[in-house]
Amino acid sequence: MDEDALIQRCLGGEKDAFAGLVARYEKPLFNVALRMLRDREEARDVTQTAFVRAWQHLDGFDRRHKFFSWIYRILYNEAINRIRRRRTEPLEQTLESAAPGPAEMAEEHQVSSRLDAAIAQLSEEYRQVIILRHWLDHSYLEIADILGVPEKTVRSRLFSARRKLGEILTQAGMRGM
Repeated sequence: MDEDALIQRCLGGEKDAFAGLVARYEKPLFNVALRMLRDREEARDVTQTAFVRAWQHLDGFDRRHKFFSWIYRILYNEAINRIRRRRTEPLEQTLESAAPGPAEMAEEHQVSSRLDAAIAQLSEEYRQVIILRHWLDHSYLEIADILGVPEKTVRSRLFSARRKLGEILTQAGMRGM
């Protein structure tokens, strides 16, 4: 069933119809939360909270836009609030938690962990476009819609984000991964 029909059924009082939206968007939203928070439990909590808030405010959803764009924004705000509450944690401890696991872990896991740590050093606006483009495979136009900015801004942010990420990886001795 298409997204619009599911939303219409939800607005008509069919609570079970919302399960279709959850099934469709839970994994990509969880992945965004995980990339932002770097903690599986927190990512699950934030994803669940985003769906609860979306359900509670579904009548306020502007159906001219995509549901994913709207719920992504809810999830993003929830994750940012969670990060702000964590700010009392020392930076060294945060970077340590993103470090690669034990030596016996596969090289792929180590590279992924280091890349996550590098992405975590980007500003929020750069991190957003990197995640939406490279992890969730959204087009520039879709990213513009999700973030509520012009497509030209998305292109500019991606260019700058990639350049900054390259600098961070070079400093970490990881350029040319």
